[in-house]
Amino acid sequence: MNRTDPPPTPPRRPHRPAADASRERSFAGIPVSPGIAIGPVFGTSEPKAEITRLKIHAEDIAAEGARLDTAIAQSRKQLGKLRGRLTILPEESQTEIAPLIDAYVRMLGPSRLVRGVKRRIEQTLLSAEHAVATEAEAIATAIIAAGENNHSAEDKAATRRQAEEVREIGRRLVRNLTHAPFRSFAGLPQGAVLYSESLRPADAALLDPSRLAGVATEEGGTDGHTAVMLRALGVPAVLGAAGIGHAIKPGDVAVVDGSTGTVVLNPSAATLAAARRGVTAFARERQRYARLRRLPAETEDGQTIELQANLELPVELPLIAQSGAVGIGLLRSEFLFMNRETVPDEETQVETYRSVVEAMSGDPVTIRVLDWGGEKEIEALSMAGLVPDYIDPNPALGMRGIRLLLRRLELFETQLAAILRASAAGPVRVLLPMVTNVAEVREAREVYERVARRLRRRGERLPDRLPPLGIMIETPAAALSADALALEADFFAIGTNDLTAYTLAVDRGESDVGELYDPLHPAVLRLIQFATEAALRMRRPVSVCGEMGGNPVLVPLLMGLGLRSFSMNASAVPRVKQVVRSVEIDACARFARRVMEQADPAAIRQIVAGFGK
Repeated sequence: MNRTDPPPTPPRRPHRPAADASRERSFAGIPVSPGIAIGPVFGTSEPKAEITRLKIHAEDIAAEGARLDTAIAQSRKQLGKLRGRLTILPEESQTEIAPLIDAYVRMLGPSRLVRGVKRRIEQTLLSAEHAVATEAEAIATAIIAAGENNHSAEDKAATRRQAEEVREIGRRLVRNLTHAPFRSFAGLPQGAVLYSESLRPADAALLDPSRLAGVATEEGGTDGHTAVMLRALGVPAVLGAAGIGHAIKPGDVAVVDGSTGTVVLNPSAATLAAARRGVTAFARERQRYARLRRLPAETEDGQTIELQANLELPVELPLIAQSGAVGIGLLRSEFLFMNRETVPDEETQVETYRSVVEAMSGDPVTIRVLDWGGEKEIEALSMAGLVPDYIDPNPALGMRGIRLLLRRLELFETQLAAILRASAAGPVRVLLPMVTNVAEVREAREVYERVARRLRRRGERLPDRLPPLGIMIETPAAALSADALALEADFFAIGTNDLTAYTLAVDRGESDVGELYDPLHPAVLRLIQFATEAALRMRRPVSVCGEMGGNPVLVPLLMGLGLRSFSMNASAVPRVKQVVRSVEIDACARFARRVMEQADPAAIRQIVAGFGK
């Protein structure tokens, strides 16, 4: 082409109309609170707290410490106001949120966080806000790292919540130090769907469920404090809906499906009609489950099945009351020892256990004594010299559960004394974790009876017959020794999560082998069958308190193996009860025999999926 020639005319591109800003768009997130909400979107954001002062001079240490003290006092005052506001919320929501606020207040005392912040100010000359942000993140990261080896989903969730609590107090202190405003819900219209990039537990405590249709966020998950609070408020919610923030426009209408985890912006007429039908269907389902709560968990041929709830935090008590559970089959006592500098004394533990027992109004409460393992970081135990100050390279096989308690009798005896004293308020059972042999049960019972004798000499009022002392069946050793253990233990609780992990040598949190974690593996099922039959021969109560017990698809199989008691997350109780009331024991037994004849997990899954169809 000659340099003087004009450039060629580019080819014309076909005209494409601009994207319709009002077209329907769907986003997938994490369902955390069931129900369907339809309403205009109300967006709220939290201005970023900018940390501009990173370093200070040595002569500013005292002034910086004073700024920190002022921020701590201000944070305490804010939390006090937040607690006062709880009176406008439903009673079950108050019970859910108040203990979390108490945990926040404790962390503003002479806690590990505050000590660490002051140390960073004095030793590394960090500004107060920089020291808070650095220390809070360091503690949260250490907590999560220490919990990476947990087999139990519940333990992993507890670790994440503990880290979340530290980060939340860190954020509050930084905002007060930098004078950054907090998130505001002023102007939230009646019946709106609240959108936020993230929602903190303290934010959730400010929500009025009578004005709010639903909640959608870009961040968050199913097991954090925020999710638990939204469930307690009864607000349909989807968290972790990535990308929704960039798509929202003023005036948008949203459909939030807290059961499926979908958020639809600007729904079409057909989608809107389907959502309205879903609202009606969900209301009917809630009515059906409400009726189920008052009905017995009884099979079609008249067999009574005991459905109880697992309890990890006292804040979950309202959810248990709503579920229709007939007791607590597993109270994990670890929460009492976390986020505190000192080991809780006997009086503190008595007060906590008694409050739970009294709340259950005569329904039984099974309290598992402290199940510390090398992967669980409990600062109070480390500071008291009760546990090693290092992370066990293989914590699942190390010093944990009953092994630790029998070596730290002061810890064990204090907890047993507190449980025994609380048993005067209602029926209680005591559960020993990680048992592997008969000698452990015998030694534990000697300690248990010795503590009871001491309490009686002290004048404490105890039941004439001591609460039953049972064991977790969560290792192959315990399952295969179940016939001998049944001679020593008063009852069994089969922990299917750890039993599956130990039997298959699989940590389901490891992405490379996670798919091998299979509770329907024949080896796992045979261990469950062996332990159950051993308990039944000795007329010992036996239950399942792992995730299998809360799976409606698997409960008929477990019933067919002879189990009649299950403990699960409270939200699973209605669905399991619905299944229980739709089957006959004979059909479950035939189903179980067919499953136990199989050696291939894939064949077992196919049979299980086809049951009742």
